[in-house]
Amino acid sequence: MTVPSTLRRPLLAGLLLALPLLALAGRALPAQATTETYERAAVPLPKSYLEPDSLKDEVEDHALPPVAERLPKVPLVVDETADRKLGQYGGDLRMLVGRPKDSRLLSVYGYARLVSFDRDFELKPDILQKVEVQDGRIFTLYLRPGMRWSDGEPFTAEDFRYWWEDVANNKDFSPTGVPRAMIVDGQPATFEILDDYTVRYSWPEPNPFFLPDLAKSSPLFIYRPAHYLKQFHEKYGDAAFIAKMCEKYAVRSWAPLHNRLDDLYRFNNPDLPVLQPWMLTKEDTGQERIVAVRNPYFHRVDSNGRQLPYIDRFTLAITSPQLIPAKTASGEADLQARGINFSDYTFIKGNEKKAGYTVRLWDTVRGSEMALYPNLNVNDPVWRKLLRDVRFRRALSLATPREEINQVIYFGLGLPGNQSVLPASPLYDEHYRQAWAEFDPKLANKLLDEIGLTERGDERIRLMPDGRPLEIVVETSGENPQESDVLQLVADGWKKVGIKLFIKPSSREVLRNRVFSGDTVMSLWFGLENAIPSSDLPPSEFVPVQQASFQWPKWGQYYETKGRSGEPVDMEQAKDLMELYEKWLHAKGRAERREAWTEILKIDAEEVYTLGLVAKVPQPVVVTDRLKNVPEKAIYNWDPGAQFGVYHPDSFFFSGK
Repeated sequence: MTVPSTLRRPLLAGLLLALPLLALAGRALPAQATTETYERAAVPLPKSYLEPDSLKDEVEDHALPPVAERLPKVPLVVDETADRKLGQYGGDLRMLVGRPKDSRLLSVYGYARLVSFDRDFELKPDILQKVEVQDGRIFTLYLRPGMRWSDGEPFTAEDFRYWWEDVANNKDFSPTGVPRAMIVDGQPATFEILDDYTVRYSWPEPNPFFLPDLAKSSPLFIYRPAHYLKQFHEKYGDAAFIAKMCEKYAVRSWAPLHNRLDDLYRFNNPDLPVLQPWMLTKEDTGQERIVAVRNPYFHRVDSNGRQLPYIDRFTLAITSPQLIPAKTASGEADLQARGINFSDYTFIKGNEKKAGYTVRLWDTVRGSEMALYPNLNVNDPVWRKLLRDVRFRRALSLATPREEINQVIYFGLGLPGNQSVLPASPLYDEHYRQAWAEFDPKLANKLLDEIGLTERGDERIRLMPDGRPLEIVVETSGENPQESDVLQLVADGWKKVGIKLFIKPSSREVLRNRVFSGDTVMSLWFGLENAIPSSDLPPSEFVPVQQASFQWPKWGQYYETKGRSGEPVDMEQAKDLMELYEKWLHAKGRAERREAWTEILKIDAEEVYTLGLVAKVPQPVVVTDRLKNVPEKAIYNWDPGAQFGVYHPDSFFFSGK
């Protein structure tokens, strides 16, 4: 099968572009290069630093150096703002989780990343002091000199070299090669150490995925604590010691041993040094609760000189997921959102005064809480032709009573509209959400008549071109009890224009397989995962590049497999989306990426490839009355945002009252 030109790069051009990279090692970037710099606004360093109360004894006993010696030369200074006050030390932050593997939340909520999203969801350096990007393809990372791991050992370029050479490019660890974000057009990065605190990654073509992947909730960790992990690596460690450890952990060789002890995301090894605000202890780990204590070498401070975090300990109590709402309502958590749904709001709200907490409603940022996905790759040729007619998709959208769904199901707290980016996104335009989203059965009927669907059968239901009644079976996963309620309201609207809707619940796995194989006409599924993107983030959810997009699964599969399976894109507007995606991939800066994004969103709004319903359905967030600096209004999202992580729980504190 021939791969389309948009998926290929001329080999000769790639080789020619790669040659200059060999000459870049240790040299400054060329003056004529287009360079973007990611750095934070300058904040004056405190004149002195204050020791956390819980560490004073260790400092006095010389078990720890003084705080000024534990911090990097230029720490990240967190200043006071309108909704973030300078705090005080002390306390245990309690949270409920449903399983031992949720120890990963210490990494997610700690949200110390090389670069991270700020509260405006723009990328900023965090662990790094600065990032320079030349032509979108050469990334120079500047570490904070003097920064240390949680065990006090230096954090340097060696930790990056160790991961790249001894882990990512080691076939025992990575038999399929380096992570996808480190490959562009089949070429892995060229890695260079410029000095102890500066490293560079280069590619022949732009790599727009690199920085966003470093900022994810589950990020690409391109460094490791080399001083700790080398003892388990056959290249550096003692063979007898490694054999003894393999026996202890019941693994067959050094590689699975290394993998088991090396997981900065899962946060399941108390001995593994970290860069997060809290570090795991062995106290009750994996049993009834997970306990983490402050990292004495954490790199953030407040403008008064207090090293963060303010809170001494972060505890995760393990309980049955079904019990989380009840335990939260009885006051067993200081901060809780996981395990609580909008349907729990009334119950939890009723216990506020008794349990001493408040319930806040944070915005969610899916493109729609639930959305309808016409399958443009459906096998049935009559349905395929009908669903590919933009007039039909627009008519369905105009016949969908979104405001009624919002009022009846979500008490009017959501945002009705079609599926697109939300107001919090810098790419937002009101037209994108409201195009063809008004409830207008009259116009919907007119469009259906224009298509030629004028014949009617029983119950005034329109007839398809082959004489079948126009009955749409909407398939669901059956996981959400609100699905049937929402679809019943949609059915009422569609019946007004002569279309009958049937609901077919199954399981998640069955639904996905039917969508991918082209057996579904339409499905109900979650909305866009991230509807608050900036131009730095990939527009993958708006273009046919992934099989998991239920509106065009076979096109997405074709792209993901480079033409080995699926179907090539064969609609003009969808082809335009593919060209714009390529433009975004090759953009040398933010301005070009934004241009591509804007055109993609315009096409998506007019073509109505999916039918969004209601977005911004609130997420209840329970906050004990003593906990401060938790935003009253905020966005609750996994990527970007790390749920609480983007709001820096290391700056939360307990009041003395």
